[in-house]
Amino acid sequence: MSIPAASASASASASASAAAVPAPADRRSVLAVAHRGDPYRHRENTLPSVESALAAGADAVEVDVQLTRDRVPVLLHDTTLERLWGDPRSIGRVTTEQLAELRQGDLAVPTLAEAIKAVAAADGPRLLIDLDEPGPAAATWSVVTGQGAEDLVAFCGPATAMLAVRALSPDAEIALTWKQPRMPAPALLRDLRPRFLNPPFGLVTPDFVRAAADEGLAVSTWTADLRRTMRRLRDTGAASITTNRISVLRSVLDGRR
Repeated sequence: MSIPAASASASASASASAAAVPAPADRRSVLAVAHRGDPYRHRENTLPSVESALAAGADAVEVDVQLTRDRVPVLLHDTTLERLWGDPRSIGRVTTEQLAELRQGDLAVPTLAEAIKAVAAADGPRLLIDLDEPGPAAATWSVVTGQGAEDLVAFCGPATAMLAVRALSPDAEIALTWKQPRMPAPALLRDLRPRFLNPPFGLVTPDFVRAAADEGLAVSTWTADLRRTMRRLRDTGAASITTNRISVLRSVLDGRR
């Protein structure tokens, strides 16, 4: 998913006028979001992967954040280093100094601060931070504000994690990850004030998009890797599509293939 630069004000409600929601998406307005960078070309959640996605024309790059033992937010999806780095340790038991020992050529576990700098240097795209649980929220927001990157980043994740983000900032842009065909409860939308509802692509239909719009929400969706799925989502009215194949999505949205 991603993400227009403007966020809702602290006083806005989730039932804001539909005028604030993007019109049904077309190939000019749908945002292309790179899932964990460009993982078919470079290892996911690394700086080469992020930079490759930016070079391919991503409007935003989605990354996952975990905390090291010394509470530094780093780019990693799993709670252990086993799958990507061949190290069975939990990330929460490893310091940033110890992480540096895992470097493999130009590949390393980057800090969130390094990822923010890479995206900022591209001057236009944004960084979408995926938080699966609320634990990393405070440290993550501290890095974002320390980098002066409040307008550069947005957040996605389940309600518990996004409520933690909202408690830290009234203005942070949020996409509520949602895995049910019905809309979220009004009380949750009032408390969270998301801009996007963020379901898996199988839930996205014209009726779902219309129901979200009735709640003042645009629809972002994940993770579409086939051209036919990308085209369907584009035509259904999704405002943002996340993919592992950013070059393919870019060509679909630009009408090249």
